[in-house]
Amino acid sequence: MKKETKYKIVSELEEALSQNNSIYLIDYKQMTAWEMVELRKSLKRRGFGLKVVKNRLALRAIGERFPELKPYFRQRTAIALTNEDPIALAKLLKDFSQQGKVLDIKAGIIEAHYLSPEMFAEIVRLNSKMDLIARIGYMMSYPLTQFLRTWQTPLVNMGRLLSVLKQKRES
Repeated sequence: MKKETKYKIVSELEEALSQNNSIYLIDYKQMTAWEMVELRKSLKRRGFGLKVVKNRLALRAIGERFPELKPYFRQRTAIALTNEDPIALAKLLKDFSQQGKVLDIKAGIIEAHYLSPEMFAEIVRLNSKMDLIARIGYMMSYPLTQFLRTWQTPLVNMGRLLSVLKQKRES
């Protein structure tokens, strides 16, 4: 590979790493080409990225930013990237892995925090960011809803009582 090509690959990877706040290192040793295409398509549909690079070039791109990841750049390594929802990416990778048992998560970085391979299972069990925001919204609106229902109940009961009295007078 020419030096200019290597430099271009390293600079593209540096840019991708700086734009995305969460990455997972993937060992794809048992994947066929068709499975890799399928993985790329499913990641792209959801707005995630996947880069397959040579380990030496990836180490150059990472530089001193993530020293915890350096030991994991052995054998085949792919990098799954996201800037939006690292939990959704983790769930997608786990689901894909369970379908064919063809990839393993080596390590990762989630919003500048190191993620060991053992912690990946815990990350997958978490709810996504949108689920958590929806829960917070529900928790904020629940007291107001209950307050309104409390105020409406006497009026509803009064309306029912007047309706019953009206029916009794008419009959």
